[in-house]
Amino acid sequence: MELFGFDKDTLLDLTVNVIPLGIILFFIAAFAVVNPFGFDAVFSGLQFSLMVSMFLLLAVLTYYAGKAIEGAEEAADHAAIEEPNATTGTLDDEESQDGELAGEDDELPEA
Repeated sequence: MELFGFDKDTLLDLTVNVIPLGIILFFIAAFAVVNPFGFDAVFSGLQFSLMVSMFLLLAVLTYYAGKAIEGAEEAADHAAIEEPNATTGTLDDEESQDGELAGEDDELPEA
């Protein structure tokens, strides 16, 4: 399932921003229908401009965050696909030249 060019996992990551977008949209609609503070052109205009600008800024931020997540996932996929070394038949990053594992630290001091 793709929505706005994002896959399912990316959309799940973006729900952090989609929920506040829904809340802001709810308040825009609520204040447009029920105006508890009365209508004044200056104050109502300021109120709606603040809410709409925050909605638009968060929507743009969410879109670019989704693009960044997609790019990072693609980079991780490409980094995971490596060809084995022709002479040893293993991946180069699995072992260092000393024969130790790449992420293995030296001995830890005993407590």
